[in-house]
Amino acid sequence: MPFTFDQHELADANDLLVVDAGIDQHNLKEPALACVRPLSVFARDRSGEVRGGAVGRTWGECCELQQLWVAESERGCGIGAALTQRFEAEAKQRGCRIVYLDTFTFQAPHFYEKQGYRVVLETRGFGKGIAKYTMQKTLHLAG
Repeated sequence: MPFTFDQHELADANDLLVVDAGIDQHNLKEPALACVRPLSVFARDRSGEVRGGAVGRTWGECCELQQLWVAESERGCGIGAALTQRFEAEAKQRGCRIVYLDTFTFQAPHFYEKQGYRVVLETRGFGKGIAKYTMQKTLHLAG
């Protein structure tokens, strides 16, 4: 075999870009990826500063909530729930029936359960009782 192999804890940024570009080039052969649309909702204070955000994407009937964050000083005031509701409302407008996300035990699984999400996959092995949950919520479209 005419190759050498090396492993790294911290890979060279250019090497990582080559892998990313290769995956992108392969994925772009799938015409359905042209339908992937970013989706973001932000909560701003009176000065316009972002105090929370929900970031993800929609594709067909699926919506992925990739990030949900609320400034620590604003937590517990309903901002996270409002962001999630607005994010889901836009997903419904786009025809999505499913919203999914990943969260760890030390993040917000209980928050998401209160929002109607349920665990569909649990991954353990991170140590010290930490688990990663893939959670899902079904959106009911009108009509």
